[in-house]
Amino acid sequence: MSETLIDNQPVPLPRVDFGVTAGDYARHRQGYPPALFDRLAALGVGLPGDRIADLGTGTGSAARALAARGAVVTGVDPSPALLAEAARLAGADGLACSWRHATAEATGLPTGGFDAVTAASAWHWFDRPRAAAEARRLLRPGGALAIVQLDWMPVPGSAVAITLELVARHRTTPLPPEVALGVNGIYPSWPEDLAGAGFGDVELFGFDVSQTYTRDGWRGRMRASCWVSTMPAEAQAAFEADLAGALAALPEPMAVPHRIFAIVGRAPR
Repeated sequence: MSETLIDNQPVPLPRVDFGVTAGDYARHRQGYPPALFDRLAALGVGLPGDRIADLGTGTGSAARALAARGAVVTGVDPSPALLAEAARLAGADGLACSWRHATAEATGLPTGGFDAVTAASAWHWFDRPRAAAEARRLLRPGGALAIVQLDWMPVPGSAVAITLELVARHRTTPLPPEVALGVNGIYPSWPEDLAGAGFGDVELFGFDVSQTYTRDGWRGRMRASCWVSTMPAEAQAAFEADLAGALAALPEPMAVPHRIFAIVGRAPR
C-alpha cells in the first residue's frame, strides 16, 4: 500500500503550477524508458534497497519506476495536487512510496539519510544552487545526485514541430526563462551546478527514444506542459482547436521523438 506523507505547512509554489493540470499530467505524461534506469543502475543509482529522495517528483513517474526496482523512495513536491496523483498511481501499482509536501531547496528530510537524490524533468525549475546544496546535505558520503531530463525533439514534420509552431502563434507572453536552459535536449550548465555544490566523479549520458501517442493523448500531454498551461484560457482554447485540426493530418498512433539527458555526480566520501 502506498503511504502518503504530506506536510500541511504552507510551501511556496513555483511560478508554473503544474498542480492545475494534475489530471492531464497523470494521464498523459508518459514515463521514462527502462533503458534509463538500466543505465543509472550501472552507475550504482537505483539499486534494490537504495534510499532515494526524488525532488520535484510531480506525479511520481521516476519515483514509481525506481520503487518498482526495489528502491525505498520518498517523492518531494510543492504541489499537493500532484502528490495526490502520485500516491494514487503508486497505490494502484502496489508500490510503497512516501510523499512529502516541500520544495527541492528545503525538503526537511534527514541529513545524510539517502543513498541517492534524483530529479527527473524538474531540475530547471529549481533554484539550482540551493537544490544542489540540499541534495548534498541529504546524501550519505559517496551518495549520488542523478539529474535526468526527457525532452521532445522538433523533428521537421513531427507532431512536436507542428505543435511548437502553434504555440508560437498563440502565446502572447514569453515562456518562463527556465524553459530555455537546454540546447536540443542537452543541458551544458548542469555540470557547473554539481561542481558548485562539491560533487565529483561526474558522468553524463544521453540517448534518443520515441514515444507513441494518440492525437488525443498528445493534446492532453500539451495541456500538461508549461507551454500551454500558462496561456490565458481563451488562448488555450484557440490553440487546442488549431492543434486538433493540424494533428488530423498525421497518421495514428504518432511516433513522437524525444531525447534523454542525464548527469550523475557523487558526494565526497
